[in-house]
Amino acid sequence: MNKYDFSFTVSFLRLNEMILVAKAYLENRPVDFVNELGIGKSSAGKRLLLEFEKRISKLTIQQLKLLANGDLTTQKQIAYLSACKTYGFIRDFAVAVLREKYLVFDHQISESDFISFYRRTNDLHPEMDEFTEQTIKKLRQVTFKILEQAGLIDAVRNSLIIPQIMDDTIAKSIIHDNPEWLKVFLISDIDINNWTNKWKT
Repeated sequence: MNKYDFSFTVSFLRLNEMILVAKAYLENRPVDFVNELGIGKSSAGKRLLLEFEKRISKLTIQQLKLLANGDLTTQKQIAYLSACKTYGFIRDFAVAVLREKYLVFDHQISESDFISFYRRTNDLHPEMDEFTEQTIKKLRQVTFKILEQAGLIDAVRNSLIIPQIMDDTIAKSIIHDNPEWLKVFLISDIDINNWTNKWKT
């Protein structure tokens, strides 16, 4: 089993910066990572640029264009998709916890849900064995914050799951990539099959 990449804990979703890097990539121009990302700090800017480039590299060209030029909801959903594609922990939490609860009409996510998922996951990922309580707390905070910024939950404090309304253009871009990724948006298997039969060509 592939090791989880936990480097997302150095930043949140950072939508504006993700859009900036996506546009620079499409326009084939460099990013001023010192001033545009690092607020004058070279090391911080370079670290964030590497993180955003890693996420963007997981997107198809169509998805990248949607991130750069779509409306706000579209941009949030594509930025979230890139995070799920890059960080297996976020993907698995979204599918195994958020989606499963949402599909049985349980819209409340609690700290205990996270801890239960963490413990189950730890059995399969020994790289997590050395995590301290502080590290686990930060991991939960950043995971929930990314979900909030992406519009999957209403707020970190309340953590109520928000149903996802997906534009056809986004759905098609995911289906042509891999329909399984629709699961991170809490879409049911029946809807995934129906959409795939409708749009997969």
